[in-house]
Amino acid sequence: MGDIDGQPCRLTVCRGCCCGTKKKVPGVDHKAQLARLSAIDDHAGRTVPVRTSKCLGICFQANVVVVQPSRAGRTAGAGPVWLGEMTEDRLLDALDDWIFAGGPGLAPLPEVLADHVTSKNAKKPKKRKKPKKAKAAKKERKKAKERKAEKASRPSKKKDGDKRKKREKKKRKK
Repeated sequence: MGDIDGQPCRLTVCRGCCCGTKKKVPGVDHKAQLARLSAIDDHAGRTVPVRTSKCLGICFQANVVVVQPSRAGRTAGAGPVWLGEMTEDRLLDALDDWIFAGGPGLAPLPEVLADHVTSKNAKKPKKRKKPKKAKAAKKERKKAKERKAEKASRPSKKKDGDKRKKREKKKRKK
């Protein structure tokens, strides 16, 4: 069976609670993006089937697209390729070109997509903790600020002394 007779690449596009929403990914026309993905053709002139999923489980990587290899790609040993943060037109262009060239197993992954490869088991990166020294320095700055505010709120002895001298001087003139 030739490559044309085999099954083309397929796409699964996440459009659940986070992917495909303006709240999670503002500034992206999600409907247009889905329409564009649905219009991708492979090298044999076949439209690549696209299905949407409610949630693929790695919401911090929104928008997520999974590229299933064609039958020939699977025969070559390729598995699904998970792509995260697919929010820019240049990424969709690269995806379109890659699938047209054969997709997983038949064509190398474009460089522009390399940083977007993820997996269904991806873990959300933890926030970096500040070193203890930084926390101690922050506390010290806060204490210094409080001391300065306290000092500013106290009446100055120097000012009081100056006022007293002026009063005494006025009394002497009289």
